[in-house]
Amino acid sequence: MTWLRDLGLGVRFAAAGGREGWARTALTAVGVGLGVAMLLVASSVPHLLEQRSLRDQAREEAAVSRTEGGVPKSETTVLRAGAATVYRGREVEGFLMRAEGSRPALPPGVTAFPAPGEMAASPALRDLLASPEGALLKERLPYGITATIADEGLRSPGELYFYAGSDKLTPATGGHRLAAYGDDTPGTPLTPVLVVLVILICVVLLAPVAIFIATAVRFGGDRRDRRLAALRLIGTDIRTTRRIAAGEALFGSLLGLLAGLVFFLVGRRFVGHIEVWNHSAFPSDLTPAAWPAALIAVAVPLSAVLVTLVAMRSVAAEPLGVVRGSGIRRRRLWWRVLVPALGLAVLGLTGRVDEFTPVDPYPIAVGAVLVLFGLALLLPWLVEACVNLLRGGPPSWQLAVRRLQLDSGAASRAVSGIAVAVAGAVALQMLFAAMGDEFKQITGQDPARAQFHTYSETVGGDAATRTIEAFRSTEGVERVIGTVETYVTRPGKVEEGEITPTTSLSIGDCATLKELAEIGSCEEGDAFVVHPRNNKRMSDWMDETARKGKEIELNPTIDSNPGARSVRWTLPADARTVTAAPDPLGEEHWGIMATVGAVDPRTLPAARTVAQIKVDEDVKDVAEHVRNTAARIDPAMRVAALTSVTRDRQYESVQTGLRFGAVATLMLIAASMLVSQLEQLRERRRLLSVLVAFGTRRVTLGWSVLWQTAVPVVISLLIATAGGLGLGAVMTWMLAKTVTRWWLFLPLAGAGGALVVAVTLLSLPLLWRLMRPDGLRTE
Repeated sequence: MTWLRDLGLGVRFAAAGGREGWARTALTAVGVGLGVAMLLVASSVPHLLEQRSLRDQAREEAAVSRTEGGVPKSETTVLRAGAATVYRGREVEGFLMRAEGSRPALPPGVTAFPAPGEMAASPALRDLLASPEGALLKERLPYGITATIADEGLRSPGELYFYAGSDKLTPATGGHRLAAYGDDTPGTPLTPVLVVLVILICVVLLAPVAIFIATAVRFGGDRRDRRLAALRLIGTDIRTTRRIAAGEALFGSLLGLLAGLVFFLVGRRFVGHIEVWNHSAFPSDLTPAAWPAALIAVAVPLSAVLVTLVAMRSVAAEPLGVVRGSGIRRRRLWWRVLVPALGLAVLGLTGRVDEFTPVDPYPIAVGAVLVLFGLALLLPWLVEACVNLLRGGPPSWQLAVRRLQLDSGAASRAVSGIAVAVAGAVALQMLFAAMGDEFKQITGQDPARAQFHTYSETVGGDAATRTIEAFRSTEGVERVIGTVETYVTRPGKVEEGEITPTTSLSIGDCATLKELAEIGSCEEGDAFVVHPRNNKRMSDWMDETARKGKEIELNPTIDSNPGARSVRWTLPADARTVTAAPDPLGEEHWGIMATVGAVDPRTLPAARTVAQIKVDEDVKDVAEHVRNTAARIDPAMRVAALTSVTRDRQYESVQTGLRFGAVATLMLIAASMLVSQLEQLRERRRLLSVLVAFGTRRVTLGWSVLWQTAVPVVISLLIATAGGLGLGAVMTWMLAKTVTRWWLFLPLAGAGGALVVAVTLLSLPLLWRLMRPDGLRTE
């Protein structure tokens, strides 16, 4: 009851403290509120990821559609072909669809099946196509938008997605039959290495938030201590004054909880309109889990009380308004070093993480937390030790240094979040650099020879030839390695149980064939037998079909299709045997190669076209011109950009999550420093007025504010770099990797410097306002 009475009295003092009291309480509430909002966002991430995954699975084809042999045609089946594309670096996903009955299965978010020439589009795609920026994409998707895909059919509000109706889609032209939507197949779990990364990311992003909240509840400590001295005058003992101070902090933290909830709810309404790296989220997805939200509601007020009680142990409030420190004691170093050392020991004892053993997240999380919070504990001692060595300099420097020498605790608390965030970011960057090669695959493709690869099954022989010519006439295209391809067989019946000898036939001009084989001289009318490198068994199998001077069957379905017309061609007896060469995709083509003069592509009963396209990358939107040409030829044509390196998608998603969290944490740190700076300026208002009254220039005071912020930040960056490199080295050792880059902290140090400048500039208006002689008035 005594505790409740004293805490309640502190709440009354905070609520009835007049203008000054409310100003301090408001600063505390805003500071705590920002941290609480961040924690609520973090606690919403599991629900957000779960909802995205559920919506993604709901629009995938049902597992029954992927059974061997497929599903039979019915009133509800649908033919579907992928028509995904890329527009100015953004993925545009979608499908061509054709109903096979009167009751076709509908994907989530779509109420009516799109008719031929129409499509249902996501709101973001609809708006893009209606804007001038989407003019080139409109050429690629010339469908009338008759419906908008609802939220339940989209992964995120900014997703570019569509379903287009087509009356030309058949199984022969690439259509895949499906019976229903909804894939309940469990996803691939994260690898142990990625689990370690995710754990470290959570610790790195949330640790600065906890420090920020602990700092915010101590705003206005100097004025509070002077008020408590008056309570000592009327007879309260030291323990009672400490509990009353804790009650004041409790009131500010409770208001901070409400403010954080308001910040979260207001910000959630606009989250659907915010895109970062082409990612966004639905407001309904940002729903905190029940137990983390309850933990936040209990932990924040409790931490406010505990932090205040600990802070009051170093202050003695005496009667008659005298406030003194409990003793001029230098901070001790040994126990501060022990905490991060213990964290590194925990990580070391956890042992190495392999690719197959499940990861226990708790020792890793505990070890990382001890290291990062240990750096925050080391920072006050280091700041105090460094500023005590500083001497001399211009007046602005001396004002800043003297202020830090008198009380460096507030400055250390303000920048401790930077130390923790930068140290964690350095460790993460080291891990990502060390692990990058593991999740990076060399494709063998050569983007210097060609930048795009296209493939289509829906064109006949004549159309295949026109496809190559269409690409060659596209704006910005320099060269096309285009072939018309089909399979050919040896005529005649084979013995029962044997396999009909089969090989491929590729038709192109001489320039194209020279890119695919070591041909040497070539003229129109030439034909070649192309053997693979160092594969005699395959070469012998090819020669069963590619018999010089003998006929080959150009229609391989002649035996299985009684109504099919036999089309044969005689391989010239003088056809040269050559060796295959890798194409821009890094693949080898073997079989029979012939020029257009030897085999007319229009005579082929069935063919597909393959093109590898080299473009002039200086031409604006050249990639969009290539994709538009492909869409005009065949809306389902596959167009892929060639790249020498690909990355694992799970790795990419973890890296994207890190980027989101890093941006949010950086904004929180900036807000923390700004609020702390404003609070310190308010505390020193009378001192600033005295300095101005004695003739101190405003520019001098402005520079002193900059130095007061910069010196602790520089020291914090030094300790953060050292701690981050140590943590990163240990984590890299745990994953059995080698540190590849030691200089990754330089961009992070630059970000810290930018924060100093930004916070100083934003605090200058209040500084100018406080530097007035009327600030000397008192009551």
